[in-house]
Amino acid sequence: MEIRPTTEMDFDVFVDTVHATFGRFPEIPIEGGGLWWSALEMDRCLLALTSDGRPVGTAATHSFELTLPGETLVPAPGLTAVGVLPSHRRQGVLSAMMRHQLAQSRASGEFLSVLLASEATIYGRFGYGPATYTQQLTVQRHRAALAVPRARGTADAQATGPDTGSVEVLRRAECGEILEEVYDRYRRGQPGALSRPHRWWALRAGQPPISPAPRYIAVHRDADGVPDGYASYSIGEAATLTVDETITTDDAVFTALARFVLEHDLVSKVVFKHVPPRHPLRWQLADFRAGEVSGDMDWLWVRLLDVPRALTARGWFTDGELVLDVEDPFLGERGRYLLTVRDGKADCVPTDREPDLSLDVSDLGSVYLGGTAPSALVRAGHIRAHRPDAATLADALFRADRPPHCLHWF
Repeated sequence: MEIRPTTEMDFDVFVDTVHATFGRFPEIPIEGGGLWWSALEMDRCLLALTSDGRPVGTAATHSFELTLPGETLVPAPGLTAVGVLPSHRRQGVLSAMMRHQLAQSRASGEFLSVLLASEATIYGRFGYGPATYTQQLTVQRHRAALAVPRARGTADAQATGPDTGSVEVLRRAECGEILEEVYDRYRRGQPGALSRPHRWWALRAGQPPISPAPRYIAVHRDADGVPDGYASYSIGEAATLTVDETITTDDAVFTALARFVLEHDLVSKVVFKHVPPRHPLRWQLADFRAGEVSGDMDWLWVRLLDVPRALTARGWFTDGELVLDVEDPFLGERGRYLLTVRDGKADCVPTDREPDLSLDVSDLGSVYLGGTAPSALVRAGHIRAHRPDAATLADALFRADRPPHCLHWF
């Protein structure tokens, strides 16, 4: 078997092969683009070939930036289009492609990799761990009234601050530049968020509101008329208004956009997709039980390729010191590191000191962005704590300035 990088000449073969691995046929191109595979970078794709040159497996990465706690932006190859033909599964093809892909990322100087897992049982063995989570919030229209939250110690001030802006409804085709600009501003301050390269918007590759699927966009503008938030939505069967995503860096703007869709006429219920865990919207409803949470699931998975570089890249919000014994079974590596955090910066060096925590590299990926508490993995039997206060200290150290969240699909 041969694993080789692709060129532009391999595009059709790659697309046909990846569809065949999932038993599907490529969609017919439509006017305006929108094919998810049009955003593939052929110099970052791999084909697995039999000895007689037949393609039997595919893998690819996208060039993304990931926002870490502390608003640090780092390169993050997004693994995608991974598949093996049914006739060649359980013969080592997937493992061989994964080794090749991870080695390629390391050779490019990248110290982590991310993916969205089609099945939760596949990628843990390759060192990936779930690191961000998302959920869906459904609100029945007749119970959708928002309470007026009051700041402690005042009679009338809203806890989110006053909204002095306005909301305008546009069609998706009318506001592409606005969406791109607002999303880019948002992702730079949101831990766990991925960039959406310009070519994705230009090719309309992905899911709404990137794709050409018809959508209305509620654009929020500040008091000076500058766009600072949007909600992409459509109304479907049973008069259900579905919000693909609500993007803004300001809680008051999020509330204004939520109020706008919740007050939409001739709607029976509103479904907010991709709401971050612990988001305040549910608490802003006059009837707390009106917000029904469902679809609670993992989203972005993280895999560290260079532990010291990864741990020193992110921001930290508590001082402390931990010795981490990290095992990487897939790559056959193991390292013990002294993590020292002072004034928001970390130093991470090899050590022979006794460990405070022993963990798999996949578990380190899960806690890396602050979305998974180390103590939860200790209690689950994934991480071994060697002293009583190690898990508590790890929780404090690895927490993020805000819960990590990713809603980009790739």
